[in-house]
Amino acid sequence: MAYPLLYEINTRCWLRDLSSRQGRAVSLANIPASEFADWRRLGLTHIWLMGVWSSGPRARARALTDPLLRAIYAKVLPAWQDQDVAGSPYAIGDYQVPAELGGEAGLKSFRERLNAEGMKLVLDFVPNHLGVDHPWVWERPDLFVRATGSKPETFRQSTAGGAIWLAHGKDPYFPAWSDTVQLDYRRASTRKAMTDLLMSVAGCCDGLRCDMAMLLLNDVFAKTWEGFPSTEAPPVEEFWGTAIAAIKRVHPSFLFLAEAYWGLEERLVTLGFDYAYDKALYDKLQGRQPVAVTRHLLDLGPEKLATGAHFLENHDEPRIASLMSFAEERASALVVLGLPGMRLLHEGQLTGARVKVPVQLTRRAQEPVDSEIQSLYDQLLTTLHSREQRSCEILLARPAWPGNPTAQNFVLLQRQSHGLEFDLLVVNLAPHRSQCYAPVRIPDCPSENWHMKDLLGPERYVRFRGDLQAHGLYLDLPAHGAQLFRFEPVGGKSEISKSEMRENSKEQSPVGGG
Repeated sequence: MAYPLLYEINTRCWLRDLSSRQGRAVSLANIPASEFADWRRLGLTHIWLMGVWSSGPRARARALTDPLLRAIYAKVLPAWQDQDVAGSPYAIGDYQVPAELGGEAGLKSFRERLNAEGMKLVLDFVPNHLGVDHPWVWERPDLFVRATGSKPETFRQSTAGGAIWLAHGKDPYFPAWSDTVQLDYRRASTRKAMTDLLMSVAGCCDGLRCDMAMLLLNDVFAKTWEGFPSTEAPPVEEFWGTAIAAIKRVHPSFLFLAEAYWGLEERLVTLGFDYAYDKALYDKLQGRQPVAVTRHLLDLGPEKLATGAHFLENHDEPRIASLMSFAEERASALVVLGLPGMRLLHEGQLTGARVKVPVQLTRRAQEPVDSEIQSLYDQLLTTLHSREQRSCEILLARPAWPGNPTAQNFVLLQRQSHGLEFDLLVVNLAPHRSQCYAPVRIPDCPSENWHMKDLLGPERYVRFRGDLQAHGLYLDLPAHGAQLFRFEPVGGKSEISKSEMRENSKEQSPVGGG
């Protein structure tokens, strides 16, 4: 099964970088062909253009005057100027593409070229709120959460009917976003307006990443806004269930990705999302908790993992190269990229970028390419892209000997590919050498011997079926060791001499290098 490999691009910064390198103005209408060719070579299936929608002057003014943001700008882009700052792409003033990015025609052209290369376009949908510049703020104020007077995290808005107080959008665990206004999903009119808007946006792309999708769940919304009473009866149906169904009736293959937290991912998938963020895996990998990683994967199992969006980076998280050593990132990246489900990569991750850029900036400092990290991702992506995955099983490592607890540090994934061949992904997430037996599942076939080759390194072995079935594959890996073995029955495609078979098939010979 082919799972999506999604690549997130900071559109505004990316286009400025391309323009600088090309010595000409580059927009979505005239992207160099080399960009598409490289994405195809790496096996990317979906391109997420983050930040294509228009913001507005009020949102930009907040981005320019916020002292915390100004301090961040100075840190990540010391010579920044006012023209380097735009409104947040998540304070949407209008779902239209600005002319400087290529406009609607440029987006249409980009999507057509992407589709012609066998890839799909993913854009942002921000369902919880709109930017303070959106025309609905003064044209249709009834769609938003209102207060009877001045309250914390509200603002005064003039309308045709007089001045009113509207609430800023928020996540209940953080301060409100002062450049946004909160939509009221307790109101039938709001749900209809947002479903219509969702349908319109869906016509521009092949999938949507839905920002903070769990905030719209009926119980979450009611709790968040209980201090702002509604005049309407509580809704019975969930917005996402009806809205996604409406879109998929028109666009059956449309992809919905939920940014989701708080253990609510499965509920959103049940309501129709194809994938939801696997933030729990990220937290455990980034927190260097190998036992918790293994337990998380085993608890979810392949079916639930297949609906997860697995990542080491996105625009909300620190750059992974700034947090992990090369060996740690190599091990973690192989886990993330080898799992079933969506795999999410972030622009800059593949070249070792270390600076997290705030989404309000339209220009970023140029970082040197880390050639070691670039080679790592090139090898991982091209190797995994060449391997068809029909199924995936998470294996529970067995102790190498009594009293040795290091087996719990292993992630073991058996991926079935063509015919009898299969791949075994083995990762030791611990900062020290670890040993285990991997209980590989050997397909039925006449061959008694199996050839195994590390697709990421030079190691080759032959193992007897009987030993593998009775004991498993013995692994001894160094700290953060990561390997991807291809198993083939001897006598098939692989060629190996009898002397090499005798030398490498000794039961006591461990498998594991770098």
